[in-house]
Amino acid sequence: MKLEPVVGDDPREILRALRAALNGAGPALSLGLVSGLPPEVRPGTAVVVTTSGSTGVPKSVVLGRDALTASAMATADRIGDGAWLLALPASYVAGLQVLVRSLVAGREPAILSGAFTPQSFAAAALLMVSSERGERVPTYTSLVPAQLSKLLDAAAHDSTVLAALRSFETILVGGQALPAATLERAEAAGARIVRTYGSTETSGGCVYDGVPLANVRLRIEHGEVQVSGPTLAAGYLGDQERTDAAFLRDRDGTRWYRTGDAGIFDDGVLRVRGRIDNVIVSGGVNISLDRVERIVRGIPGLDTAVVVGIPDERWGEASVVVASRGEALRRSEAVQLQEARAAVQAEIGPHARPSRLVLVDELATLPSGKPDREAIRRAVLALH
Repeated sequence: MKLEPVVGDDPREILRALRAALNGAGPALSLGLVSGLPPEVRPGTAVVVTTSGSTGVPKSVVLGRDALTASAMATADRIGDGAWLLALPASYVAGLQVLVRSLVAGREPAILSGAFTPQSFAAAALLMVSSERGERVPTYTSLVPAQLSKLLDAAAHDSTVLAALRSFETILVGGQALPAATLERAEAAGARIVRTYGSTETSGGCVYDGVPLANVRLRIEHGEVQVSGPTLAAGYLGDQERTDAAFLRDRDGTRWYRTGDAGIFDDGVLRVRGRIDNVIVSGGVNISLDRVERIVRGIPGLDTAVVVGIPDERWGEASVVVASRGEALRRSEAVQLQEARAAVQAEIGPHARPSRLVLVDELATLPSGKPDREAIRRAVLALH
């Protein structure tokens, strides 16, 4: 089965190709596919989504028609059916699923044109108001926490934005942890929020407000969240070794996806405690703290610095550089932070830049002499 590359992020072009791929009339589409990978995929594939993942190394996730459709139907079963507004990039799984849900429901999605702003969002949302047989058609959208925060800031003094937020039957928010303060602000504003958890490998969000969607199963193995069900990806294109490592199979044939997230069950509700592999999610983008730290340690005076992740009101999580005061003060603190941010941006991208430089008298260490990252992180949190 051939792959059809989609160049760019034009949602209408992606929608056209996706429609053909889902009904089997056209080839599977590839979003962000890198060179050197097989030009063909197994029958039943709808989309191959290539993402940078937690390490920055590209991985091409193979999503079948059945998995995408099962996810869309499970979402409708949980929150209801209606019209969807696309306010996220269609080349990422959360935006892609907005299009899939629309196609499965037999409705054309509303598409936010141009850059995301509260005003453009409000205009698109309020244009969706319609009725069928005398009853209002419910509307839905999907956002990341940074978008929701921006909308709430605007809604405080713009009644049109406030009305737009209130117009949706449900607003799905995922891509990263939603700060409790932001959720409280949204609920106080009258927005109906559902927090989602999932990944490209699970066809997007598969756990809503800590409860799995229909036919999705969860388990915690050695502290790691693992997911099973009909929404799982087939694997990684051209990388059987990575596929075998991420997707396990029980003796009874059940497939499980290893998320790499630490989690617990609290009265049957999933609570995700962060990444096992020292990764944060900032603004919906996975950032390896190990990579950031390696770059930061190349800055004069920061060669023993430790990078930790902390909750951030706007971005969900942010990275902070912690360094020994005696070493760091050999040069200007402001200059060091500026140099660290520039170096990280050059190698990884602007989304990974550390937010702060915190100086301490002495870095906490473990008996082995290695940095005690949890103690350092707690010390940074105590400063807030």
